[in-house]
Amino acid sequence: MRLFISTGEVSGDLQGGLLVKALFQQAEKLNIPLEIEGLGGKKMAEAGAKLIADTTAIGSVGLWESVPFIIPTLQIQNKAKKYLQTHLPDAIILIDYVGPNLAIASSLKKKYPNTPIIWYIGPQFWVWTPLGQDVEQLVKVTDKLLAIFPEEAKFYQEKGMNVTYVGHPLTDRIKKAPSRETARKKLGIQETERMIVLLPASRQQELKYLLPVMVESAKKIQAKFPTIKFYLPISLAKYKQEIEKVINQNQLKITLFEGETLEILAGADLAITKSGTVNLELGLLKIPQIVIYKVNKLTMWVARKILNFSIPFMSPVNLVSMTEIVPELLQEKATVENITHLAEELLFNSSRQHQLNQDYATMIKVLDNQEDSVCDRVAQEIINYIL
Repeated sequence: MRLFISTGEVSGDLQGGLLVKALFQQAEKLNIPLEIEGLGGKKMAEAGAKLIADTTAIGSVGLWESVPFIIPTLQIQNKAKKYLQTHLPDAIILIDYVGPNLAIASSLKKKYPNTPIIWYIGPQFWVWTPLGQDVEQLVKVTDKLLAIFPEEAKFYQEKGMNVTYVGHPLTDRIKKAPSRETARKKLGIQETERMIVLLPASRQQELKYLLPVMVESAKKIQAKFPTIKFYLPISLAKYKQEIEKVINQNQLKITLFEGETLEILAGADLAITKSGTVNLELGLLKIPQIVIYKVNKLTMWVARKILNFSIPFMSPVNLVSMTEIVPELLQEKATVENITHLAEELLFNSSRQHQLNQDYATMIKVLDNQEDSVCDRVAQEIINYIL
């Protein structure tokens, strides 16, 4: 069996790596020889996939922010299309990464209509989409969609798609996370000490818009509470120099960490984080968090005034049940004052912490309501669909 998996950015590579590992395990149980190729990054490659291009650093949110990535993205799309013409797999599995994946799927469906296209972790059109035709095109080219959110499954089912709700794969990953005690012992942090993690970026543009306000907020918190320790996991090695520059400019005492992110997250008392997959990791670990996001001011103006941008929530944690579990600060609300106020409340307000733990527990039940592994379930769905 030959499969082609296509995804992009750091979060997609994480999900791709988990899936590749599960697919090989399921294929071995069924005594099926398996080859996996595709687009992704280090996690997928380590799990055994043969990559034709690395897409982890090619991604953005916004209009002007995406300009530098247009040509590299098109080059990878064309490379994938040509490769698939001469190396047609038994099925294509697409993980999020809507623009490139939709282009690849549309091209493939025209030439090879009988090749199954399975979309795993669908685009968040169920939250907001400025272009209705994208939804129509996705429905047209997708043979099977494996949804990880209840609302996602409902949305695409109503569009007439063949959908299976599988649960969220991060529930598998979190089961392998170290305990709070183990993580803190390894980091040398005493139980009486407070620890805050900054999670600014998996994209280049996020460093520009999120890192400065996070570092300024951390500096203000550190001035008021000098014993609090700060950590910042580096998502991509190429970001390290830019991160160090901003930290040094602000004279912030912080430890940069290069390694398995869960080893840092598991020991934290609070995270100040970008909106993204990491929010769910924190939620599953029951770590208090403040979610922020900012883009270019002109991009946001166009989105709001012309594209009617309006979303119920931006954090995946809140999107699970469509309720505000963690605080969100979007664009102009993402200020040092707001961040530091929320940080102090989440660190020292016991009633707020208690309510957050209850809300997290409810969220976890929704995402992980079955005993077997989510990734195994996904792998089984894919292999059974092909067979």
